[in-house]
Amino acid sequence: MPPTPVQPQPQPPFQPRPQPVTPITLPARPTVAQRRAVYLGELAQGTDRFHEPRRPDCPWCGSERLRTRLRTPDLLQHKPGTFVVDECEDCAHAFQNPRLTTEGLAFYYRDFYENQDRSEGREEHTGFAERALRSHAGRRRHEAAARAMLRFPEPESWLDVGTGHGHFPAAAKKLFTYTSFDGLDPTSRVDRARAAGRVEEAHRGRLPDLVGRLRARYDVVSMFHHLEHSPDPREELRAALAVLRPGGHLLVEVPDPDCAFGALLGKWWVSYCQPQHLHLMPLRNLLDELDELGCSVVSTDRREPHIPYDLTGALALAIGSRLPGGDEPWRPAPPTDLQRTLRTALTRATTPLLASAFVLDHALAPLLRRTRFSNAYRIIARKNPREPAAH
Repeated sequence: MPPTPVQPQPQPPFQPRPQPVTPITLPARPTVAQRRAVYLGELAQGTDRFHEPRRPDCPWCGSERLRTRLRTPDLLQHKPGTFVVDECEDCAHAFQNPRLTTEGLAFYYRDFYENQDRSEGREEHTGFAERALRSHAGRRRHEAAARAMLRFPEPESWLDVGTGHGHFPAAAKKLFTYTSFDGLDPTSRVDRARAAGRVEEAHRGRLPDLVGRLRARYDVVSMFHHLEHSPDPREELRAALAVLRPGGHLLVEVPDPDCAFGALLGKWWVSYCQPQHLHLMPLRNLLDELDELGCSVVSTDRREPHIPYDLTGALALAIGSRLPGGDEPWRPAPPTDLQRTLRTALTRATTPLLASAFVLDHALAPLLRRTRFSNAYRIIARKNPREPAAH
């Protein structure tokens, strides 16, 4: 009689041995008093050192026929310093002159985005005008920009340069469900965008510095209100084309320096945005540059990219410049209780004025988009297979 086969006993599912968890202690953010001590130490050396020598010629065409278009303080954060925007009388390129150095850019950008991030949860030291203007980067504007690319085949990969928290890729993903969106930004916001699932890969730094590992990787590169922040817009454009595949598309939106509001509102025109905006490029200049770089311009648009915030922004900047100072660390001393109370009361009292300006901006938007009051333009260009011209 054959032996009874031994039935294999079921094995319990494998369970990995639990590993000890090392607690992560995040560094505490310095207090306002500690940050004030750092700021005051830097300001004691003066702000002139934050500027390069004034250049005598236009950085775009080389002409020496310059005129001063604007002289203004920092109306957003109210940090010390005066900034000049010159305009070339030959090509109409407008640029900050003298331009901020790398150290100066770091000084004036410091706490700018951090204040925005903190104010998503609660208001802290964010400037009054800064809070009032933040709504211009709305979801509908992102979706409208993404729709401009629906006329082309759906891209496999898309890089959004200057993505910040990745709100544009999140909005565009609803229209391009099979596209992989990556984000690039010089700040840690892009890492938070990846953690939130808004981008698949996060690249932190400057695009010209990352060309080596991103070359010919993307079908679309978008730059929304990014070039005006760059010390060298031409370098950024060359880098964008380098990471595009042949036949890929470059999508650019920038403020329009030909907008009539620039002359009408003067230093209160939001798109001047000193000291952050280093260049304001007329449409014709950017089109010529893309042609020199071997691109075919597919479309230009001055209507849809218009952002209805010119009147609201001018009013917010004007009100913010008159309010008692807040508890910003670059101010010599914190506000008194009376100043805090007065600031709060005035802020609440002027809210209806801002609301009225907001309504007026949006009511006039359909008309303004068809006139020289449009404040931004969009370019879509295709990268040609041929090599770009020597520059």
